[in-house]
Amino acid sequence: MSPAVLTGLNVYPLKGGAGTALTSAELEAKGLRYDREFMLVTPEGRFLSQRDHGRLALLRPSYDGDVLTVRAGEREPLAHKATVDGPVRDVIVHRARCEGVDQGDDAAEWFSAFLGEECRLVRFTGHRPTSRGGGEVAFADGYPLLLISEESLADLNGRLDEPLPMNRFRPSLVVAGLGPFGEDRARLLRIGATTVELVKACARCIVTTTDQRTGERGREPLRTLAAYRTVDRGIRFGQNGVPRTLGTLRVGDPVEVLEAR
Repeated sequence: MSPAVLTGLNVYPLKGGAGTALTSAELEAKGLRYDREFMLVTPEGRFLSQRDHGRLALLRPSYDGDVLTVRAGEREPLAHKATVDGPVRDVIVHRARCEGVDQGDDAAEWFSAFLGEECRLVRFTGHRPTSRGGGEVAFADGYPLLLISEESLADLNGRLDEPLPMNRFRPSLVVAGLGPFGEDRARLLRIGATTVELVKACARCIVTTTDQRTGERGREPLRTLAAYRTVDRGIRFGQNGVPRTLGTLRVGDPVEVLEAR
């Protein structure tokens, strides 16, 4: 068997927005640098995601640590200089309470016009622990990393009438060489100079049925996955991970299973 390698790195600066494919990225305690640093919330502080608004997939964000740029079709792009000095809002991601710095009225108006409902843009601040694994996370659903094997997607696509791209599952790390669902059999991985512990299988939701180019929904892959990837009444695909050794990740880095389950 050929050695396993890292074949994909994706960061999602705006929760719910499109991902940005990278060739290298800094792995920090909360995941890839700038991942889920920004989030849209209702006036009451509840997070917005593609579960509520498939249109969020049409947002193309990029962030350089200073300016958040968001493109959305023919709309005038948003170029927002991020701030750490705004009012701190109490916000909720699923049932987790955390905090975000409000990014001001101009950004709120741009996103509210795009979604057709009032919302605010916030930037993560404070500390939010993971529910297991002893890690920390920004505005991601629950864990700083999501890792999926290319062979797992190939196995699924072999059961579908029309194959789906990896972006349906919004992973941060994509690996080739572990075999179909090899991520389920690994506990600790060395990826380049870093180590990542896989702590929980990822439960999948309606977001996977959302075309990441158009925002339109279908029935797959949940219908097919339910037939063979249901565990404890949840559909599982991919593994949530927590960084254990930090550093620079690069596409092409070797991947080694240090501990199996």
